[in-house]
Amino acid sequence: MNRAAAIVAFACLTGCAEGDLGRIRSSIVTDDIHAWIGTEAAGSVGIAPSYYPLTDDERELRDLAYPLIEAPFDRQRWYSVLGEYGLNGYRNRPFDVTAYSHALMARPARSGSSRYALLVEDIRNDIVRIGPFFRTAARVADMDKKRTQSLAYVTHLSEAEHADTLSRIAENQLAIIWVEESLRQRSDAYRYALEHLVIAYPSPAAVEAEQMLNRLRVEIDGMPVVVAVQRRPRAVVSK
Repeated sequence: MNRAAAIVAFACLTGCAEGDLGRIRSSIVTDDIHAWIGTEAAGSVGIAPSYYPLTDDERELRDLAYPLIEAPFDRQRWYSVLGEYGLNGYRNRPFDVTAYSHALMARPARSGSSRYALLVEDIRNDIVRIGPFFRTAARVADMDKKRTQSLAYVTHLSEAEHADTLSRIAENQLAIIWVEESLRQRSDAYRYALEHLVIAYPSPAAVEAEQMLNRLRVEIDGMPVVVAVQRRPRAVVSK
């Protein structure tokens, strides 16, 4: 049985992948459930994975990154657990600015106002998540800077240890860049959805959605620069 099938089967045996408030059930959560985010981001540009365990901040970075990478319309679905474990191929999925709008129109809603409410909720959720993510990202980036400086002073550092260190730094940087790119794409997708929603369901509710989207844009434009060295870390030779 492959990994994806095993997770689905386990989710079914536990009754449901989703727990209270849309959270994934604790019975199928592991501490490093989102460790794949850094590995997949680095692998996408040919960088070998690091075999060092994640620090608490690195783990938190990946946990906070996932909701900003996951497609909003994939939340609280029966297959959500697959995305949590990195089995939905988010990194390799080409961005489609129309996908969110199509999903929004297809979601169960009693009226146009309900669809505006769903859009506002998705935008608000992203706004709330931006601050905690970038505070954690700043801590990780600061420690990686110190880690890089320390390399020159570590005695008897093996080639494998040196490569692992560079790989982990690259994973962290690329995970942060991934979230930055995702947020800009989401903003574009929300804009497209709002414009088409206004055409399909003209409503005063569009004003609140527009204001919320503008708030998101302000947050995105104000994202701190936490990856200051290289926007695309160079590839690290496989160990």
